[in-house]
Amino acid sequence: MKSANDVNPQETQEHIELEAENITPETQLNLEEMDSENKKEKTYSPNRQVKYGYIKYVSLAILTVQNAALGLSMRYARTRKVEMFSSAAAVLMTEFLKLAICIVLVINESGSIRKGTHTMYSTVLNIKDTLRVGLPSFLYVIQNNLLYVATSNLDAATYQVTFQLKLLTTAVFAVLVLKRRLKRWQWGALGLLVIGVALVQLTTTSKGSQSADLQNQSKVLGFSSVLAACVISGFAGIYFEKVLKESDISVWMRNVQLSLLSLPIALITYLIDSKGSMSELLKGFDGVVWYLVVLQAAGDLEKCFILITFPKDLTYNEGNTLPVQDWL
Repeated sequence: MKSANDVNPQETQEHIELEAENITPETQLNLEEMDSENKKEKTYSPNRQVKYGYIKYVSLAILTVQNAALGLSMRYARTRKVEMFSSAAAVLMTEFLKLAICIVLVINESGSIRKGTHTMYSTVLNIKDTLRVGLPSFLYVIQNNLLYVATSNLDAATYQVTFQLKLLTTAVFAVLVLKRRLKRWQWGALGLLVIGVALVQLTTTSKGSQSADLQNQSKVLGFSSVLAACVISGFAGIYFEKVLKESDISVWMRNVQLSLLSLPIALITYLIDSKGSMSELLKGFDGVVWYLVVLQAAGDLEKCFILITFPKDLTYNEGNTLPVQDWL
């Protein structure tokens, strides 16, 4: 057995350098997490926290504006006195656009076109894993079509307020599926939301006269559609979050899988709506409709960005990114 005096200083130095070379970024991160108290005392920590909070609230503000603009834009697009476009075709074009953007993001995430293509090829061909997002793919297509039905039959204010019930449905499914626990004041806030929606419905139904355009709209159909969309949004969002947490596949790659499965469903929906005709797919598509397609696709991707940037702060919901735990 060697004594302390027998240790070769050169061998010790080489051993230290070898250990330093073997420290990976992941190992360094774990070491930093183990020494959390010292980490809090570092001078850069407050700056990083401020930057984090700044991005969080800016992202929330952008998403809030996008959701408000989407509801108003959908209502305007569906009530114009022009050649009407197919809502199923708009949903199909949105899925095409989301797929194209997510493919670019996966390639960027992989570092090269070759690596990105290989990643997508190997992941998508894992049929068992890809089919895990089959249910939310189907539900999201149905939800997006229901939202067009709702905005075609409800005024913008009623639609916007009623669609906020997705907060309640997402909270319920978060408790049932993800076993989350909400505080009493959070349930109380959701209860106030339900009361507010009910008051809005009572106010709109008590109005006496209606214009000729409104007489051709069905409030029952619109209200039923938005309620169904809220339930679908809550369940599909929580289910998708569960899938994300149970695997190490990136959110953008999951969205590629999601869009690849959504496209045939959206196409079938359009064929049913158009009675099997593809000749009028882009009938009625003008600048307003394309703006609507881009706005909806951008909103969905913004939700994914918030989900991967602040995974511990948010509960994902396709209709919105929900502050069920921290922001409610």
